[in-house]
Amino acid sequence: MLLAVNIGNSTIRFCVFDGEKSLQTWTISSKPHKSIDEYVAIFSSINHQDSLHFIDQIAIGSVVPALTQIIGLALKKIYGAEPVVVDRNSPSEITHQSNQLGTDLYANAVAAHKYFSGNKLIIDFGTALTFSAVDKNGAFLGVVIAPGVITALSSLTSLTAQLPDIELKKPDTILGKDTETCMQSGMIHGYTCLVEGMIEKIKTEVNDPNLTVIVTGGLGHIFSPILQGIQTSDKLHTVRGIRILYENILKGK
Repeated sequence: MLLAVNIGNSTIRFCVFDGEKSLQTWTISSKPHKSIDEYVAIFSSINHQDSLHFIDQIAIGSVVPALTQIIGLALKKIYGAEPVVVDRNSPSEITHQSNQLGTDLYANAVAAHKYFSGNKLIIDFGTALTFSAVDKNGAFLGVVIAPGVITALSSLTSLTAQLPDIELKKPDTILGKDTETCMQSGMIHGYTCLVEGMIEKIKTEVNDPNLTVIVTGGLGHIFSPILQGIQTSDKLHTVRGIRILYENILKGK
């Protein structure tokens, strides 16, 4: 079985795959960074679950270079398998000309192109909010990067004297009645307007009103029920792409 790992700036997602089927998934925080021994202790406490004892392959996609080797070495100590690191240069049907494309964006494009036809737009609600467009032939059309929801909220609360941390949930009304609901409206409704507006602008730019829109990322589950114009939401979309890239490497594709 394959353990696919997506190392992000805020969280690290793990997913166990048996072929294309996902069996189990979990996340841990990326911060603060830990030592190899600390990660070994964390992974050992998780490893008691039955399905994890059958892991014999490991694939890692990362946008945090400082963690890539540490996580890989810790996982190797637990499972004995040599991790394979995938990145934008790993073989796939996606074509791009960027030497800066993040592994997460590349994996998102790879998974979208495999599972959906036509032109695709992947919206990733992570530390950064990203919009990645891929055409029907697998050509990477471009990306939009904006501050992520948590990133914006953290900046707002840390740079103001009287705005508190809040629970991210949709308020009953657009106009808030107290500080908490005012902030909730700004974060939820404000970002909803941002995302829906960007979807329409991208549809216009690529001249495709039927663009398939896919939502993923840590906060995707909060926004996908209220967003207009999306076709699917999948928290495992990025690790599915990492799995595909790993399989392509094995096949020498």
